[in-house]
Amino acid sequence: MEEIVEMPEAQSFRVHPYARDLETRVTGLTEEGGIYCADSIFYPTGGGQPGDSGRLRWEGGEIEIATAVKAEPGAPGAVILVPAEPQPLPPVGKLVRQEIDWERRHRHMRVHTALHLLSVAIPLPVTGGQIGAEKGRLDFDMPEKPEDLEAIERQLNDWVARDLKVTEQWITDEELEARPELVKTMSVAPPTGQGWVRLIAIGEGADRIDLQPCGGTHVASTREIGPLKIGKIEKKGKLNRRVHLHLA
Repeated sequence: MEEIVEMPEAQSFRVHPYARDLETRVTGLTEEGGIYCADSIFYPTGGGQPGDSGRLRWEGGEIEIATAVKAEPGAPGAVILVPAEPQPLPPVGKLVRQEIDWERRHRHMRVHTALHLLSVAIPLPVTGGQIGAEKGRLDFDMPEKPEDLEAIERQLNDWVARDLKVTEQWITDEELEARPELVKTMSVAPPTGQGWVRLIAIGEGADRIDLQPCGGTHVASTREIGPLKIGKIEKKGKLNRRVHLHLA
């Protein structure tokens, strides 16, 4: 029997992907002008998903945040907030309010979950991917172009219409190693070494259509994605083809 447990992480962007603002404290500043906080609702760039943008406010000041990146182990925070331009920064210890550009983040979530659906509709090894606010793409180990793109697009929109739940689960590094079929990406290995790996499931029980390692943010159900349209397909090398997917 498959044994999967819940294993939430501390950072709010992971635990509460629908949070739009958060009060926390500044825990450090980088020499380049980046800001560490005790917690973060800003998703840091990774896994093909862009870092969140938004604002940081505190008593006596505010600053635009252009993006967020992952901090090195041992840093005074897990995420570095990168200001859009040089401005006075909040002092260490200051109480601040993080506010993300929610519309942009939500579009990233919709596109990200849609790309997971695309990896099911085209059951080939994935060699790369990128998430944007209007569209995304996956690169496949695909010698020949699919014959019926309309059928693939219909399948994607059928899954969207079925309102399948999107949930997270956790397994150990050892369990993932014993189940290599869960890993679809050829170029990027799942983040192991912490003891636990996060899985994203689409659908439940007999209706589950996908389960794969992922560290990004996702919508709560497929209906939230909205209509999808397959864009151009580009040949990228002898065996690789790039499939673009748009929010219609």
